[in-house]
Amino acid sequence: MSESSLKEAVRFAAAPSASPAAPPQAAPSGPREATRAQRIALLVGLLVVAWLALQLFASVLLPFVAASGIAYFLDPPTSQLTRAGVPRGAAALLLIFALIAAGLLFALLLYPLIISQIGLLIGRVPSYVEDLRQFAAHVIVQLQERLGPEYVDEKLRDLVSGQAGAMLSFLSSALSRLIGGGFALFNVISLAVVTPVVAFYLLRDWPRIVARVDGWLPRRYAGVLRAQAREVDRILSAWVRGQAVCCLVLAVFYAVGLSMVGLDLGLIVGLTAGVLSFIPYVGTITGAVTSIGLAFAQFPTWTGVAEVAVVFIAGNLLEGYVIYPRFLGDRVELHAVWVIFALFAGGAAFGFLGVLLAVPVAAVIGVLSRFWLRRYLVSPLYLDPPPADQSGT
Repeated sequence: MSESSLKEAVRFAAAPSASPAAPPQAAPSGPREATRAQRIALLVGLLVVAWLALQLFASVLLPFVAASGIAYFLDPPTSQLTRAGVPRGAAALLLIFALIAAGLLFALLLYPLIISQIGLLIGRVPSYVEDLRQFAAHVIVQLQERLGPEYVDEKLRDLVSGQAGAMLSFLSSALSRLIGGGFALFNVISLAVVTPVVAFYLLRDWPRIVARVDGWLPRRYAGVLRAQAREVDRILSAWVRGQAVCCLVLAVFYAVGLSMVGLDLGLIVGLTAGVLSFIPYVGTITGAVTSIGLAFAQFPTWTGVAEVAVVFIAGNLLEGYVIYPRFLGDRVELHAVWVIFALFAGGAAFGFLGVLLAVPVAAVIGVLSRFWLRRYLVSPLYLDPPPADQSGT
């Protein structure tokens, strides 16, 4: 074949075919956009699945929820170590080991003191019962002298005295069962063993988990959902880290202060008051009432009682004017009443697991409520003017 014939054949093969064009591919059947009913069904389905999961697995979720909180708390320092050149897995392992070491150091230093004070408390319960019985009897006698025997009789005095002693005896026995109960010990051991392992894996894979969840977001609302998630993260991180610092500082302050004024059970009461400070006002009020009651039973004069009261007044001032403005400030948009309600509602629904989940859920509900309120205030539901016949009223 000559060169000219070869070029002609190539041009003929490259030329567009004269045959009729193939029919276009049929568009895929079905709606191109999700309907409103489908979106609502997806949202309701997710909520139902989450509720059923909590109902079915509440008894085993505690270590995993605690591990998630630890991973969320330690993610910023882990990311800083990663940016400094440390592999993510090594940084996560280092911080988990540091947390375990801090917990062991705390246990080694304070556990013997705490156990000794708990033993001291249990040993003193009979004397506290007797003091309370005598105090109640004295009050009844005074009321009987002022109001007369027809209003306050001997049976009422015996009833009040007996019930006061019965309540303290019940508290003493419940505390003993709580400390020495095998089930409680098993829960503590499982929490101490499982939680660090799960926290390590979550902390190591945290960026990938976030990226995976982000990839599952519906494309139509991905931007809005990311913005609301960032708002929840801002509020929740400020609250969690601020409250952690607040509880730690107040626990040390109350424990040291009450021990310095000579309260026998000052260490355990101060630590408990500091830990309970994550519930607004509950830690301070509980610690103050308990400490002042113990001070009345221990100190013969009002001086010791006044010193205990001064410790809690100073702690309240420290929390309100130093700790809260420095570590929380205006970044936390969770009202104290909303936090208290969320904690008690979560505890009533799911026990201690509900307490752990209460603040994150409260933060999510608060952010979504503000988002929908902003949308409502610019919607016709709010902006529609009244009818013309009512415009002048």
